[in-house]
Parts: sequence; structure tokens; C-alpha cells
Amino acid sequence: MKVCSVKFKENGKAYYFKYEDELKLNKNVTVVVDTEKGEQFAKVCEPLVSEYKTFDINKMKTVLRLSTKKDYSTYMRNTKEAHEALLFAREVAEKNKLEMRFVDASFTLDRKQLTFNFVADERIDFRNIVKEIAAKFKTRIELHQMGVRDNSKEIGGIGMCGRQLCCSAFLSGMETISINMAKNQGISLNPTKINGCCGRLLCCLSYEDEVYSAHRKELPKMNSMIKTPDGEGKVVALDILNKKYTVDIKGDRHEYEVE
Repeated sequence: MKVCSVKFKENGKAYYFKYEDELKLNKNVTVVVDTEKGEQFAKVCEPLVSEYKTFDINKMKTVLRLSTKKDYSTYMRNTKEAHEALLFAREVAEKNKLEMRFVDASFTLDRKQLTFNFVADERIDFRNIVKEIAAKFKTRIELHQMGVRDNSKEIGGIGMCGRQLCCSAFLSGMETISINMAKNQGISLNPTKINGCCGRLLCCLSYEDEVYSAHRKELPKMNSMIKTPDGEGKVVALDILNKKYTVDIKGDRHEYEVE
């Protein structure tokens, strides 16, 4: 058995599936895979994954086959009907005066399940909505509440750097971002500077945090008193990436570099 990674959405997360050696997979080919929800249409993003030691291959779901014209036709029809279901769900939510915003909807290839993603500021009791949608589309309904980061990933956009949002461009997962990362890098804690389009802390704060943390261990702490070749003084500035620090010694400033 071999292992590949596939995506169900263009900007979605990559998932691992096993497949028989006889099945020849190439990048960007479409396949039908077996999932807990039923059969699904997916695109191969990595035909042969060599490093999957953290996963048990025996517990992985299987790539059933390369997709056929019939599979593609079914997928396109399901996509069209899922959009109709999305519009219907929005009408039902508005009728029930629920503070929720439906983002997207998708059928499994075998139509055993219809999944909706929505955004809401708080927990929503959507049992009545599920019953009404299930009665119309005659299939199992699943509603999944998304976070604001996931919503931004779905919608996409341009960040303050002028490039496509990292979450929708290449990030396959969402890391935990903390305010300490901004503090660690000496960035102003102005929300307009450290928050992204989603209103949460910028994902890119984590990119260089490991380097900053490693360099900080070699530098003295701000406002600490240290001894230098020029005498004892107070640390008043840090240049973390260049491993330099400035010490105030009796009113005169001296710059030093970590050896």
C-alpha cells in the first residue's frame, strides 16, 4: 500500500489516504475516496507521501478509483444542487431569525450527506433548521460551525502585505497564534498592525517566532543591569535578529554584539 494526500476543496486541508500499488496516481488527477461521510470526489495534491509516521496506515481510508466522466458529471450536478441547498438554508435561517451566516454547502459524491458550514458569534440551536432541510433534500444533514479564520480561508483576500492571504494560499492548517509572539518580536501591539482580515492575530507572527526566541536566549533582558568592558550599565535597546544590544553607562550609550 502507498499513501497520497488529497484535497476536497481548492483551498482546503490536505488529507491522507492509502491506495493499492497498482493504482497509478499523478499530481492534480481527480479520484474517488472512501470517507466516514461516504464516497467523495477529490484532487490529488501529493501522489506519494513518504513521511506519514505519525499516522497509522491501517486506520487510513482508501482511494477507491480514479474518477470517471460519470463521477465528474455527478460531482458537477451535486455542486449545482448544493448551491441551491445553500440558498434554501439561508432562507430558513432568516425565517427562524437565527443569527448565523451560511458560507457553503457540499454533497458527498454518493449524496449520503449534505454538509453546511456556517459562521455565528455564539452557539446556535439549529435542530429545527436541520429537520426542514432534511425534509426537502432527503439526505443526512450536517451543520459545522466555522471559526473566523476558517471563514477567511474560504473567502480569500489580500493581506496588508499586498499578497494573497496565507490561509487561502498555502497554509494547510491553523496554528495557535498568541500575543506573546508579537511581544517577543518587539512589534507594536496596535490591533491594526497585528490583526489580519479575519480580525484575529496575523498567522505570519508564527513564521519567525522560533528564531526570535532562540536569539533572545543569548541576549540580556531589557532594563536589566549588566557588566560590560566599559563598566556596569542598563540595557536600553535590543536588536534581536542581529544579536546586538545597547547599554546605557552613566548617560553614554554603547552597543555590543553577542559573540
